[in-house]
Amino acid sequence: MKELAVLNKFFITYRWHFLLGIIFVSLSNYFRVLQPQMIREALDLVIENLGMYHRMEGFDLQKDFIRIISGNLLFFGGLVLLLALIMGVFMYLMRQTIIVMSRLIEYDMRKEIFDHYESLDIAFYKRNNTGDLMARITEDVTKVRMYLGPAVLYGINLVSLFIMVIYSMLNVSVELTLYCLAPLPILSVSIYYVSNLINKRSTIIQQQLSTLNSTAQEVYSGIRVVKAYVQEWAMVRHFSAQSEDYKQKSLNLIQVNAFFFPLMILLIGISTLLTVYVGGLQVVKGTITPGNIAEFVIYVNMLTWPVTAIGWIASIIQQAAASQKRINEFLDTKPSLVNKVQEDQPLKGHIHFDKVSFTYPDTGIQALKDVSFELKPGQKMAIVGKTGSGKSTIADLLVRMYDISSGHIYLDGKDLREHDLANIRRRVGYVPQDIFLFSDTIFKNIAFGKLDAEKEEVEKYAKYASIYEDISELQDGFQTMVGERGVTLSGGQKQRVSIARALIKQPDMIILDDCLSAVDTKTEKQILSYFDEALADKTAIIITHRIYSHLQFDKILVVEDGRIAQQGTHLELISRPGYYADLYEKQTLEEENN
Repeated sequence: MKELAVLNKFFITYRWHFLLGIIFVSLSNYFRVLQPQMIREALDLVIENLGMYHRMEGFDLQKDFIRIISGNLLFFGGLVLLLALIMGVFMYLMRQTIIVMSRLIEYDMRKEIFDHYESLDIAFYKRNNTGDLMARITEDVTKVRMYLGPAVLYGINLVSLFIMVIYSMLNVSVELTLYCLAPLPILSVSIYYVSNLINKRSTIIQQQLSTLNSTAQEVYSGIRVVKAYVQEWAMVRHFSAQSEDYKQKSLNLIQVNAFFFPLMILLIGISTLLTVYVGGLQVVKGTITPGNIAEFVIYVNMLTWPVTAIGWIASIIQQAAASQKRINEFLDTKPSLVNKVQEDQPLKGHIHFDKVSFTYPDTGIQALKDVSFELKPGQKMAIVGKTGSGKSTIADLLVRMYDISSGHIYLDGKDLREHDLANIRRRVGYVPQDIFLFSDTIFKNIAFGKLDAEKEEVEKYAKYASIYEDISELQDGFQTMVGERGVTLSGGQKQRVSIARALIKQPDMIILDDCLSAVDTKTEKQILSYFDEALADKTAIIITHRIYSHLQFDKILVVEDGRIAQQGTHLELISRPGYYADLYEKQTLEEENN
């Protein structure tokens, strides 16, 4: 139960639901326990007056006697029905408190996990599969809710019913009660043994379920690649093998449960036989009445479901513990990025890298080595280099997706780590190389940069990003659904939607990471002409594989193998031998040939 101890805070939060649930369960069982006593009274009444009935054979009083007995039996019958009705009302109320409490806690847990996921850094998401993340917030939370609701409900029901039933039984006969409860030690040992098996097998099942989710998520996301390489059957076989593994592990758990439930029924049957045998001997001795035997048999059968449910409850608790352990692993993961202050102030855009080095924590690859440069407010800088040279890493570090390994990054004269992380990201328009669009309308994807944006504002920035005409040609215009990850749009259209999303923020600084690679030359000129005008007073960094002659850059960095190989203006760099001059010459020849 140590893994489930973290849930105690929710019991405190919803203490009134919990306490009222306990009260309603107890009241429901109180009226349930009264019913066998009414049946005992009715049965004893019949047996006690049976001799009197036979002695009145042939007398008119016999009919009156039958009428009186019938009236009393009807009274007891009506009383039993009334008690059952009252019991049913309290059963309804106990579900409306404890089961509702479990649903409220389930909602709070999912919200807590989702909030925690969002607080974690990029390195966490690179280490963990999306399918595993999904399994913990869905399947694992559902398993835990079964503990918080049904397991807690039937656990309270079991305890309160046991106390009331055993108390009532002891009031009748201590000896008979002990015989009835004799099989319970066997039950306790069985529960302990089986619970351990269930816990181990439940953990294995949940891990395999995460693997299944991860496989399915990867196939769905990469369905284009799967189809392009005609590997549908290969993926089906791979998924089938994992599903078979999951099935076998689930069957192993079911076998344990299948053994446990018949054992519970057998023990209850033994208790019933002992009750009838020992109770019969005591009736002969005159220590109890025949009605007491019927009362005890009803009590024993009344305990059948709660006792049988012990195995079910134990199974739920063990599965919940296994799931909560997996949830706790992520909840105990702390974000590596610490936000020390909270502030909301504009950024001037003065950037200074001072001997910055960075090694990716998840791979150990050193991406930057002693990088130093300075960019003053309002200046424009291009970062040029080959794939894997470290260009995108500079952008990631500027918006603090990671913290640097050594050196310093200063923003407006203050160490980047001393700034409010949320404020930096609010005021920097960042278009990453890996474009991501939500499965929603084009309008909402652009307005994601400014959630309260009006239609006119969205259309204006769509024009700035040269995507307005493309959107207008679509049947539903800005209300067109882009599909998962923007699958219905071309690469160039997705890039321009993401640019519009960044521009609508009206950022103090803007970082564009190779976001024009899928755009034709004409569209590129339109976008860059707007940049030249709109970004006149803003610090801008454009990361690219090519040279943009349409933009005037104050500084150009050439990055090779994580180091700055060259830096200067366009004219300075083309006059020196090196990567930039070679790239410029190659690009010029291509443009002339086209």
